Amino acid sequence: MHHDVAIVGGGPAGACLAWSLAASGLDVVVLDRAHFPRPKPCAEYLSPEASRILAKMGVLEDIEAGGAAQLRGMTVHAPDGTVFRGEFAAAHGFRGFRERGVAIPRTELDTLLLDRARAAGARVIEGARVSDVLRDAQGRALGVRTGGMHGDIRRARLVVGADGLRSVVARRLGLVRSARWPRRLALVAHYEGVRGVGAYGEMHVHRDGYLGIADVGRGRTNVALVVPTHAARAMGGDPEAFMDAWIGVHPQLADRLAHARRLAPPMATGPFAVRARRAWAPGAALVGDAADFFDPFTGEGIFAALRGAELLAGAVGTADAFASARALDTALATYDRARTAAFRGKWRVERLVGAAVAVPWLMNRAARALSRRTDLADLLVGVAGDFVPPAEVLHPRFIAALLGAAVMPARWLDAPAEALRQPPDVSHPTQ
Repeated sequence: MHHDVAIVGGGPAGACLAWSLAASGLDVVVLDRAHFPRPKPCAEYLSPEASRILAKMGVLEDIEAGGAAQLRGMTVHAPDGTVFRGEFAAAHGFRGFRERGVAIPRTELDTLLLDRARAAGARVIEGARVSDVLRDAQGRALGVRTGGMHGDIRRARLVVGADGLRSVVARRLGLVRSARWPRRLALVAHYEGVRGVGAYGEMHVHRDGYLGIADVGRGRTNVALVVPTHAARAMGGDPEAFMDAWIGVHPQLADRLAHARRLAPPMATGPFAVRARRAWAPGAALVGDAADFFDPFTGEGIFAALRGAELLAGAVGTADAFASARALDTALATYDRARTAAFRGKWRVERLVGAAVAVPWLMNRAARALSRRTDLADLLVGVAGDFVPPAEVLHPRFIAALLGAAVMPARWLDAPAEALRQPPDVSHPTQ
């Protein structure tokens, strides 16, 4: 069977892209190994700006009316106990599409988005495990191998990898690479009865990892534990016991979850810090986590998936894009440039945050400054909310306010954790 576009992966990136391209009149097929609804290890947070794309797809009202949690901002706890809070609706003058973020289980979100893709005309094949990308003699992608009862997709003018962190498409095309630092994995579970959950997402940073807590509606709380990959050796094949033990040695968290009920065993995902050297190859493209995923701390995953799909649809969803193989590759290169321009600043912010989370003295120092300067905290949370330009927190004055230094060296953005273990020698350290 011939298709214009074969999308591997039916999560937010794949569903959003399928909806947009099918609505423009293209013949689109989506393949996913799962049967929906299905659980997915994820923080399940959607930034205020993600709501713009959800509204464009026609699902935002359903999400908001269906019991999704509304988040006003973020509260961050540093290793030394310092706490700071940032609000989405703040006095800095930047406004998102909504004044609050949304949190909803992926079982519900992904099903809604995939149904929208179907309604637009996309064909969705569930339970299809893609094992390879079919290519011609010149190496151009022309389909995917699935085997089994579904058969291969032997002819597609465009193959899209929207298949997440361990993307088959990215690996088969040789586009993906893993960073050496930071290497983390996550355990995620839903709970009922977590004490003190409110209208703010929470991040609790400790020397041995960090824990995220967020209401996801209907009395459920998303609890996500992120630890260095070397901690996996201590799990001994029992993630439930590991998660319980980690929470148990942190008294404040143990007290809040003491009477909570875990609704299902924790799901694991990672290692993180994966990036494609470029998000396209002849006849193929990557979108969402398949193209880039650094660390879940800033909650970038779902917005980046939706925004990346929007950018790719804008590049290839025109009458001219499929006129020839050369025209399509030109459109894909345009997408890659647009994606880099859209996310470059956020990637740098993610690396700053990743450095702080990995190094306790750095996190403590920044948190003390942000606890005193709520205007700075609001800006940082607004960047994480995808509506404040990253340049606002990448400016040397902002970084100096956090660290009491004249400037943070640019090399810190890519430095390994070991290079940051000792505090810098600054003239005016934060008191």
